[in-house]
Amino acid sequence: MQYEIKGTPLPVVVMTLEAGEKIKTDQGAMSWMSPNMEMSTNAGGSIGKAFGRMFSGESMFQNVYTCQGGPGLFAAASSFPGEIIPVQISATNTIVAQKSAFLASEEGVEMSVHFQKKAGAGFFGGEGFILQKFTGNGMVFLEIDGSVVEYDLAAGQKMVIDTGSLAAMDANVQVSIETVKGLGNKLFGGEGFFNTILTGPGKIWLQTMPRNVVAGALAPFISTGNS
Repeated sequence: MQYEIKGTPLPVVVMTLEAGEKIKTDQGAMSWMSPNMEMSTNAGGSIGKAFGRMFSGESMFQNVYTCQGGPGLFAAASSFPGEIIPVQISATNTIVAQKSAFLASEEGVEMSVHFQKKAGAGFFGGEGFILQKFTGNGMVFLEIDGSVVEYDLAAGQKMVIDTGSLAAMDANVQVSIETVKGLGNKLFGGEGFFNTILTGPGKIWLQTMPRNVVAGALAPFISTGNS
């Protein structure tokens, strides 16, 4: 498979496939494709896996597109202003991503539910208890809200991030929370009561425009009363 990511601020990944190659997507991800791409819909394995996808922010069923008879083309577009990032998954590179990050992947990539190990990180860290974990072998394409900034954390190196800023991370990066110091900072600083702490080693992908922040910014301008 070859691919090219085009466009801003609503990008699309355009993939060129050879006969027999398969692409897995969430429902509704297809934007356009050549006529020799054959679609099938399934639960992606067991009922447990189907429910796992639902809890991780995706639909219970997935679509698989198979290239038939010769070269084919398949395009999947982002559903929110931001970026699409390609990540190569392998036996030595497993990643964890925010809910609803999955856009598409090669056949050899498996998505499963990942639970936060520490209750505090789930309750107060802004990333939630349930994330998406990608294992196997192949390329996965993730949707990132806004722009993406990557860091490679050394062993023991920490990064303090705001709620919702974590888009994805290597599976061995540790997540915890800490309380914002000072009552005045908590009440008037505008950053909330808690921050998320990421501890290396491993790569992290941070996003500049989390959807919850955008929703909060737009809420005052959306009238709920009668005009």
